[in-house]
Amino acid sequence: MKAKLGMSPIAWWNDDLVELSDDVSLEECLRQSRSAGFTGMEKGRRFPDDPDVMLPILKKADVTLCGGWFSGTLTVEDLSANKDRIAPMIALFKAVGAPCIVYGEVGRSIQGDRTKPLAQKAVLSDAEMKAYARKVTEFGEWCAGEGMPLAYHHHMAAVVQFEHELDSFMKNSGEGIPLLLDAGHLAFAGGDVLRAIDRHHKRIGHVHVKDIRQPVIDALDWERQSFLDAVALGAFTVPGDGSLDFAAIVRKLAEHGYEGWFVVEAEQDPKKNPPLKMAQIGHKELMRVMAAAGYTVEIQGFPDK
Repeated sequence: MKAKLGMSPIAWWNDDLVELSDDVSLEECLRQSRSAGFTGMEKGRRFPDDPDVMLPILKKADVTLCGGWFSGTLTVEDLSANKDRIAPMIALFKAVGAPCIVYGEVGRSIQGDRTKPLAQKAVLSDAEMKAYARKVTEFGEWCAGEGMPLAYHHHMAAVVQFEHELDSFMKNSGEGIPLLLDAGHLAFAGGDVLRAIDRHHKRIGHVHVKDIRQPVIDALDWERQSFLDAVALGAFTVPGDGSLDFAAIVRKLAEHGYEGWFVVEAEQDPKKNPPLKMAQIGHKELMRVMAAAGYTVEIQGFPDK
């Protein structure tokens, strides 16, 4: 089985909490992640939107674009509005050979609002969840038809946060919307990562290997503290530096035949947790658990063609 290892630039510059950002260029971010061993990077705010500008940067860094976040609003807006907004991203991702676009629902979400505590997360009724899941499926089918598949990202403080919400979304949605399995977000919400993989492995098309610091999460006051407060306090980190058993998680994915990207997405204070050092820790741990699970990790970055 083959695997590819990527990172998210959120370790260097945080798009929601600008104060949790290093003053480093895109080129330096790519250089550091590649030096740690990662061959892919998801898109962040300092990436250019012109493929003719992005491709030479990726080629020089010997890195491929392995995904990137789209802020979906299908809970509050129609399909056409989302199609209009994602169309340029589809064109860009196709031009640079990215594998997928990460769909994150921001409609009715409080993930970017530091004034809203975790307990105020929106909850969809059964009927709302069914309608939402069908709508996202239709959107995913349209994007795939345009040449770029989506991967649905369940997320803290969003409408699909808890394990039972993920189960309901998956039950009511279709194969047209693959799943991005994020170990850290599911564990933060009290979910069982291994059980979720067993239940939904047929739809997993992308994986975020985000770790958590369980003591930080256990100490949170959900009635007073927000998702962004949790991030600032250090709720997330890289594999090998946190509380999750990635040997078991990766082994479970291997048992079900998952092949593809494993992306380290670990937003935290880069002053307290230098991104290069964190990248090195994460890569070392992933290589250890990948080998134990029977994966061959691909080492090619930018394609030769």
